[in-house]
Amino acid sequence: MEARAEARYIRTSAQKARLVIDLIRGRKAGEAIHILRMTNKRMAPVIEKVLRSAIANAENRSSSVDVDKLVVSEAYVNEGPRMKRIRPAPMGRAYRYQRRMSHIVVKVAELGQTAPVSK
Repeated sequence: MEARAEARYIRTSAQKARLVIDLIRGRKAGEAIHILRMTNKRMAPVIEKVLRSAIANAENRSSSVDVDKLVVSEAYVNEGPRMKRIRPAPMGRAYRYQRRMSHIVVKVAELGQTAPVSK
């Protein structure tokens, strides 16, 4: 039994979110929450919220699920759309820059039913 949760259009680059998501991939759910609590990154609370949502989805899907046996079977970050912005530059010019977004996906499964974790 596998449950998933997704957070879309999060205002950070996928590269920065991947630094945090790599810490919890393949870990037990309780251990992953503890790691996210101790991680000093801006994305850690957002990813913790997604993980807690995936755990709640697993509980809602099946009442026989044991929360202590849940493992983060998959966790990845995809790039979302980019907002193009313009910054004023010297001599009447304009510089373009991009504000990046990302989509965060976390899947949890029971310990005996996990697929092989790839890194």
